[in-house]
Amino acid sequence: MKSRPQNPPNEESTPESSTAIGVFGVTAYAVSRRTHEFGIRMALGADRRQVLVHVLREGVEIAVAGVLLGVATAFAFAGLMHSLLFEVPPRDPATLSVAAATLLAISCLACYLPARRATRVDPMTALRVE
Repeated sequence: MKSRPQNPPNEESTPESSTAIGVFGVTAYAVSRRTHEFGIRMALGADRRQVLVHVLREGVEIAVAGVLLGVATAFAFAGLMHSLLFEVPPRDPATLSVAAATLLAISCLACYLPARRATRVDPMTALRVE
């Protein structure tokens, strides 16, 4: 019986999935470390939407800074990457903008779950923990 060859992993999705996992992990860790703060905010009158927007804003600011730094680095090292690219100019604005938008969207989605978790903090439980 012949074994069927397995499909190789999709090489195109690897950077995006790594980005999503990394951003999710860092954001989830930051939210878990600040549970007490979110409990105090909610005890003092902040509603769930305000906490959600606060956490999302912080995550998106970091993602935007990373994308801008990445695009600047791509432009700076475009000459070195020329020999590795196939039928794509090293400073192609369409390619860079699509890659930046994709990574930014993935980062925003990866920030949403920890931000939603932050809105479910019970103020009394958070205040008793520490």
